[in-house]
Amino acid sequence: MLAPWSLPYCFTILLGLLKLCRAQYEQLGYPHGYPQGYPEPEQEQYTAPELPPDTPRIQLRLAGDKRKHNEGRVEVFYDGEWGTVCDDDFSIHSAQVVCRELGYLESVSWSPSSKYGKGEGRIWFDNVQCTGKEKTLALCMSNGIGVSDCKHTEDVGVVCSDKRIPGFKFINTMANNVESLNIQVEDVRIRAILSSYRKRIPVTEGYVEVKDGGKWKQICDAEWTKHNSRVICGMFGFPGERKYNARVYKMFARRRKPSYWDYSVNCTGNEAHLSSCKLGHAMAAKANSTCGGGMPVVVSCVPGRAFSPTPMTGFRKQPLVRLRGGTIVGEGRVEVLKNGEWGTICDDNWSLLSATVVCRELGFGSAKEALSGGRLGQGMGPVHMNEVKCSGSEKSVTECFFNKESLGCSHEEDAAITCNVPAMGFQERLRLSGGRNPYEGRVEALVERNGSLVWGTVCSDGWGTMEAMVVCRQLGLGFASNAFQVRNIYDFEWPHKPRAQLPAGQPEGQVSGREPVPLRSALAFCRLTETWYWPGEVSADPVVMSGVRCSGTEMSLSHCLHHGAHLTCPKGGGRNAAGVSCSETAPDLVLNPQVVEQTTYMEDRPMFMLQCAYEENCLSTTSSKTPANSYRRLLRFSSQIHNNGQSDFRPKAGRHSWVWHDCHRHYHSMEVFTHYDLLSLNGTKVAEGHKASFCLEDTDCEEGIEKRYECANFGEQGITVGCWDTYRHDIDCQWIDITDIKPGDYIFQVFINPNYEVPESDYSNNLMKCRCRYDGHRIWMYSCHNGGSLSTETEESFPGLLNNQVTHR
Repeated sequence: MLAPWSLPYCFTILLGLLKLCRAQYEQLGYPHGYPQGYPEPEQEQYTAPELPPDTPRIQLRLAGDKRKHNEGRVEVFYDGEWGTVCDDDFSIHSAQVVCRELGYLESVSWSPSSKYGKGEGRIWFDNVQCTGKEKTLALCMSNGIGVSDCKHTEDVGVVCSDKRIPGFKFINTMANNVESLNIQVEDVRIRAILSSYRKRIPVTEGYVEVKDGGKWKQICDAEWTKHNSRVICGMFGFPGERKYNARVYKMFARRRKPSYWDYSVNCTGNEAHLSSCKLGHAMAAKANSTCGGGMPVVVSCVPGRAFSPTPMTGFRKQPLVRLRGGTIVGEGRVEVLKNGEWGTICDDNWSLLSATVVCRELGFGSAKEALSGGRLGQGMGPVHMNEVKCSGSEKSVTECFFNKESLGCSHEEDAAITCNVPAMGFQERLRLSGGRNPYEGRVEALVERNGSLVWGTVCSDGWGTMEAMVVCRQLGLGFASNAFQVRNIYDFEWPHKPRAQLPAGQPEGQVSGREPVPLRSALAFCRLTETWYWPGEVSADPVVMSGVRCSGTEMSLSHCLHHGAHLTCPKGGGRNAAGVSCSETAPDLVLNPQVVEQTTYMEDRPMFMLQCAYEENCLSTTSSKTPANSYRRLLRFSSQIHNNGQSDFRPKAGRHSWVWHDCHRHYHSMEVFTHYDLLSLNGTKVAEGHKASFCLEDTDCEEGIEKRYECANFGEQGITVGCWDTYRHDIDCQWIDITDIKPGDYIFQVFINPNYEVPESDYSNNLMKCRCRYDGHRIWMYSCHNGGSLSTETEESFPGLLNNQVTHR
């Protein structure tokens, strides 16, 4: 007879839990338990299509005002002339044929009405109807090649996937016009040749090789230019190129027989990717496989400051451009510094060329994407530039042409970018194990121990939101949504519940030495506090990293402070490991400083009217000795808190754990939502207040956005993207008790989400500061601004007082 809570019964319970977790994701439309966008298995190798003899021989390319190398206006080369395709009857199936013919895995979307600009010449195809399986666009049904009643305002464009078809072989059918074609190869790489560069991360110097027909080949340097090198370096995340020792590479080329590609390369230097360059002449290889006395192309790239193995000099102390709100390094909303204040760029005419100027200025490579429409969150403050147009040679986007007279842009049109960054190998040093989907799990790190690399767990002692943010960024999974303590499921400690108390009809299970418990109760117990029970790799149970403390901006968890080789983990490793869940989007709370400045005043309020506030610790400690008929002096103001991020701001605690405050008759969903501090000019705190999130809701929203959160009747709490929550000056605790403060000059400071309880895309703007003058009878608030909104010099000088910019209340 099996003992109660034996191993088979334990597996029964675990199987039930697994099915429940899987069912949750199937309800979300993920039949395999994985979120949308998770990589699909790699497709089979490419084979060159066999076309009927009478098929018109055409060549395709993507042109026009492109934002990425894999999108653009569809252009067709036929009968010695480039032309376009009309959008009539065009569909995603037709786009699929175009993308496959260009060597991309699949189509993503298509755009009518000359989204990428109007083409020139003939419109070769009209009323195109494809099934998606044709080997070339010329085999799709149409009016016939060259038969069209369209205008170039109807030119069609497509967006293809980033990935190329494995083994794709570029075949040029237009030998006499090869220089007009875009480069279509399966892959490109810089292969380090010299031993000193093979050991470096990132790889900055070596042969330029292209993968064509599944084989890596070198490029002959006979017609290679600095413009080509600039494009290659930009692709791999480097802002520029430099000279190299050609003599060493010549010696190496004599010893090894190169395998050359059939073509040369012709770039202008402003392309964001080699795929946007034109093919040069066909290279006639000599019998001994040399290329006209030349050798394989070599590039040597200059890494940006953040990726350089040695300290670099010559950079501005105060940069003129920065990125905000991005999920990964080299991504974000573009902000520029003008007159000491940071502002955004309007997305009118925003292009990949202008985005590349920004990327290189910041020490990255060329731009992968030029994003518009506030895609990476909305900024605050002014819009400094509009209709930006760069030539590509500028050192800074501030040198580019822009329309100084154009007004009317809102932050809904803020421009953003994604840059190419060097491959540092950080992503291979971490993994998530045991989670319900690829976006969550126990954090396991790859470290060197005794001369070999081993996987192990990260101690969860002190583990929080900032550390989880770094993990999600390092793995390319976006922002953190939660930081967990994770225990191995085999160490699960089930709560005791006698058999007699089980609800009728409830499924049961048995685990080690205790009475059966309901499966639903077991699942709920899994989620108590912040502890989750996920099975990890048994071989990775030993602790390899402890004492981790991150600022949240590091590129790798190893860059954070930690104990190093001297590990200390009080509660064990696999039994109490660090865990995360990640999300592609995050909220971003920003306080409106003008509202604070405009609503500040002083009030003397009798103590007998402050009993509820006293119970919630909203008064200074000396209030405990204040008679009921005496007064407290309060610095009062309104707070208008906007959510400018990409997802709703929701309290971390579920409504089942909200705290009821009987005096004010409301629930607190976050015990501390904001800190209010009054500081001396040297930074010493002299008075403080706080605001519990007793009613986190949408007070008002931008036009076209509907409110989603309302506190009435125990409703859901939160702030919708594009909405704001206003705490009026006349509600309890919306103050600082300044009864004991002496007259003088102070700094007033507000900090939203001060404990980083809820993850956000940008914490730098959660802080707001004002200058404050109190003369014992009146109070002034002025020069209010959000953290990070002013230049370093302006922030340090904190102007206003000397310029007589005091606003009386």
